[in-house]
Amino acid sequence: MALNNELSGITVISIEQAVAAPYCGLLLADAGARVIKVERPEGDFARGYDTGAGGESTIFAWLNRGKESICLDLKQTGDQDLLRQMLTSADVLLSNLAPGALDRMGFSRANLRSQNSKLIYCAITGYGETGPAAKKKAYDFLIQGESGLCSVTGNSESPSKVGISITDISTGLTAFSAILRALIQREKTHTGADLSVSMFDVMADWMNMPLLAERYLGGAPARSGLKHSLIAPYGSFRCGDGGQVLLSVQSNREFKSFCEDVLQRPEIVSESKFVDNTSRHKNRFELDKIIEDSFSNYDTAQVINLLDIAKIANSRLNDVSDLSNHPFLRNCEVEIGEHHISMAALPIEGASLSKVPSLGSHTEMIREEFRNQKT
Repeated sequence: MALNNELSGITVISIEQAVAAPYCGLLLADAGARVIKVERPEGDFARGYDTGAGGESTIFAWLNRGKESICLDLKQTGDQDLLRQMLTSADVLLSNLAPGALDRMGFSRANLRSQNSKLIYCAITGYGETGPAAKKKAYDFLIQGESGLCSVTGNSESPSKVGISITDISTGLTAFSAILRALIQREKTHTGADLSVSMFDVMADWMNMPLLAERYLGGAPARSGLKHSLIAPYGSFRCGDGGQVLLSVQSNREFKSFCEDVLQRPEIVSESKFVDNTSRHKNRFELDKIIEDSFSNYDTAQVINLLDIAKIANSRLNDVSDLSNHPFLRNCEVEIGEHHISMAALPIEGASLSKVPSLGSHTEMIREEFRNQKT
């Protein structure tokens, strides 16, 4: 039985911008929640990230389909009052404004809890809500640098950031899971929860492998590009047609199959310099040359076929154009303005999210709904 609108009946008020909170809101909407996106009068600045959809932002479309948009000027008393009214019956408040911004407008946790004891309040920040770094501006790239992620990414010559907004996405995913936990807890306690998710904390947790190596294994591994700091053979290998294949051999049993069935060099298995992973890694440059010499006799498809038959984990080294045309890729169609664009579908199928809200397209409807609710 598939998941199907399991959060139907849940209302989320999301005062969100950029990527982290909007991605969390997207996942909540995909699970069937009603997500009301609160935007400043000029709109979420992510609407201006690009103009690929006939002047509209494709990145905004990815993050905001399936939501409702209301424009509020939270510096104005009337709009503050409307938001307060909306929150009296909401299930979740999600925000990634600067720490303390909502408090200064009268939307502290204590004030909101006094009006709605079941409200789940989830704040996404860069470095937490207290302490010396709370007021420090935080963007995905900057957190990658601060957390050490860039130092373990790239090749031996230079560090690099990850090529996607991994900090934002991982933080949005963490916030989503925390909200789901809070909803489950609320079923037992009939009381909401206060959640605070720091982008730095999320990335620090994801950095635990190199962090533990630094503390207990003699130092963090050096940047190795597509190679591995401990395992061989592992990495990218060029084939006769110029394509590159990634492979990873994780055990002596796999290495035996690899040598016999792929390289057709069974004698290598018993050589002392390749007898176990430690030895193979120590002599990895010689081993890599043997592999590339062998692969040069085949095109990419032939190498992958040999690896698949031998049950050696492998993949192509694809670019984004290859992904766009990949036979494994599941696409979905999204409507933004008068345009339709195709993008990768969410990995867990949920609600059918195809419509991206125009700026403030639900403002009057929502104002009327909560005006009537108040009276």
